[in-house]
Amino acid sequence: MRRQLAALFLFCIIDTLGFGILIPLVPYMADRFGTAPQYITPILGSYSLCQLLAAPLWGRLSDRYGRRPILMSSLGGACVSYVLLGGARNIWWLLASRMLAGFMAGNIAAAFAYASDVSAPHKRAATLGLIGAAIGIGFALGPPLGGLLAGTDPARADFVAPAVVSTCLSVFAILLVRWVLPESHTAAQRGQPADEPRRGSWRLLRERPALALLAAATLAVTYSQSILESIIAIWALHKYGFGPRTVGFLLFGVALPALLMQGGAVRILAPWLGEARLAMFGVLTYVAGLITLGQTGSLPVTVIGLVLCGTGLGAYNPSAFALASKQSRGHDRGAVLGAYVASASLARVIGPFTSGPIYALCGAAAPFLIGACVTLPAAWLVRRVPAAT
Repeated sequence: MRRQLAALFLFCIIDTLGFGILIPLVPYMADRFGTAPQYITPILGSYSLCQLLAAPLWGRLSDRYGRRPILMSSLGGACVSYVLLGGARNIWWLLASRMLAGFMAGNIAAAFAYASDVSAPHKRAATLGLIGAAIGIGFALGPPLGGLLAGTDPARADFVAPAVVSTCLSVFAILLVRWVLPESHTAAQRGQPADEPRRGSWRLLRERPALALLAAATLAVTYSQSILESIIAIWALHKYGFGPRTVGFLLFGVALPALLMQGGAVRILAPWLGEARLAMFGVLTYVAGLITLGQTGSLPVTVIGLVLCGTGLGAYNPSAFALASKQSRGHDRGAVLGAYVASASLARVIGPFTSGPIYALCGAAAPFLIGACVTLPAAWLVRRVPAAT
């Protein structure tokens, strides 16, 4: 199992590094094409809209055909999307690249399902925290690397080099899966008859109340997270005049504490506090960070707010994922996690589609403060999850 987890850990770093490189760049590309802020963030939301539609399909395909084929095929689609993005000459090319990338984004759900497959139930939270840490490393290093490749001047930023690097990383990740990572969901397990007929994602949520509560909590948390991610480049450009490089390092201020929390603190705190209490702590810390960002008037306070947000997300995400994985019945883990991820994907659609208009109509602080108000009830939702799950 250690070899499998080590290979999966490396895969998640490489995969999310390639994706993370582009995070701070898309708003600047849209701005260069003359797009207004209220229309820039929906371009980011188009990625999540397509992911929302595709995530349950990828989960079921991974249950039926195994994790490895899904990991490799989704990465192949990501490569094509990066090529489209690097060659974008207008806003429609950029939109097409984001939509294709979203539709092919089945790798994260498959990676978490793989980790659940190879971990014992009592170690699942720690294992998912480790995989979350690998994803955190990619997201931590990706934005500053993308900013370094793009440069500091928004008007003359280089968007081709980051796209080329992301493509090369995805190709390397495909080779890693092909030659190093063994299949975790064996043919015997795929052929195991289900105790009950396959159910759609929303039907799964209706029939498993604890999963529905967790999905609702994650919907609220991820909504505000998507607001933060989609608006921060525009906010930093208008408030401080920052270019891609500086925004990349600001995003590093969110990703690094999340990484430290998922990679180390969760492994200590989850057995002590329990996954539900740790998730609630994450929600409250994240809300405090959003309020700080909404009230900030200086760069040091901005950094404090970002660190609080990262710490809260690092505590919440692996804990909630572990609770969600307990709602599966072995043979349908991919479908259950696909339904859970679908709730986060829905939030990532709503967030960008609303953050730009909120920013334009209500002011710079409004997206963060509204996000905090929406997120706070997530702590109550997690508290209602039965302790026996």
